[in-house]
Amino acid sequence: MTSPGRKRVLSGITATGRLHIGNYIGAISMWAENQDQYENFLFVADLHALTIPEAVVGANLRARVEEIFALYVACGIDPEKSTLFVQSDVHQHAELGWLMTCATPVSWLERSTQFKTKGKIADVSAGVGAGLLCYPALQAADILLYDADYVPVGEDQQQHVEMSRDIAKRFNALFGSTFKIPDVLIRKSGSRIMGLDDPTAKMSKSLAERQAGHAVALLDPPDQARKAIMRAVTDSQPAVDFEAGLAPGVDNLLTILECLTGTTRGQSQGHFDGARYGVLKAAVADVVVGRLSDIQDRYREITGDRAQLAKLLAHGAERARAVAAGTLARAYHACGLRS
Repeated sequence: MTSPGRKRVLSGITATGRLHIGNYIGAISMWAENQDQYENFLFVADLHALTIPEAVVGANLRARVEEIFALYVACGIDPEKSTLFVQSDVHQHAELGWLMTCATPVSWLERSTQFKTKGKIADVSAGVGAGLLCYPALQAADILLYDADYVPVGEDQQQHVEMSRDIAKRFNALFGSTFKIPDVLIRKSGSRIMGLDDPTAKMSKSLAERQAGHAVALLDPPDQARKAIMRAVTDSQPAVDFEAGLAPGVDNLLTILECLTGTTRGQSQGHFDGARYGVLKAAVADVVVGRLSDIQDRYREITGDRAQLAKLLAHGAERARAVAAGTLARAYHACGLRS
């Protein structure tokens, strides 16, 4: 169970696409800020990357996994304070995932937003794979393996945790009290950073790979990052006007700036009300490029020592397995697979 005095947090990011500023603001920076307050278990979800296998280049997947892992550390997550690991390095995820699949009604899976939305865009001639349908069962296993108290999510992702809670309750009803029921942890501001090219759609790793200017990746060169921000969609007005109301693109730029600088909306109004959009965009670009520079310097340091990176990967997996093994044993015993 969790260590005395600290609540346990579980979260991860799927190993598809490259991490962007939305991932940093909405998730990774919050993990780093909270690592003294919570006992963090943070992972790279590489098994989930296979839910649409046609979109995976096998030769590149492990490199992408290690890139994301190294970026976690480069963004300020301390491997001694938080348990950082790769999902597939902890075999208990796949094993408990099967038990969760067996305990989950198909009708629940078919209602999943993930299945409905990704199934439509998968564009797979052979049909959508069963992995996409069963995604919530593996996600429940990810969470429940670590007796998590909280799962940090954006407001648009609460359904994922609710599904995990329902699956845990159903398993407990079938086989007796086995799993802790987690709660959500939502960031009040910045949990949903929108696309620079379309501020009505959440910034997306997959869209960023297809649409230039959609996002700023954490490893983008300074000129590329600045160009994406300076071309960000605002509206037809020439300047920021708080009284008239902020267009979604303007609100998005202000949110990015406020989250990265720790300033408030009131401070933004005092500084930018009446300012031309070019002034706002330049200010956002300066802050973003400065933050990326710090992250990229640390990233190069981490990836420059491959032996140390391998040690961090192994150490994190070992720590995660030590906790996951106990939970899986409880689940096996509860459903009769172990005496």
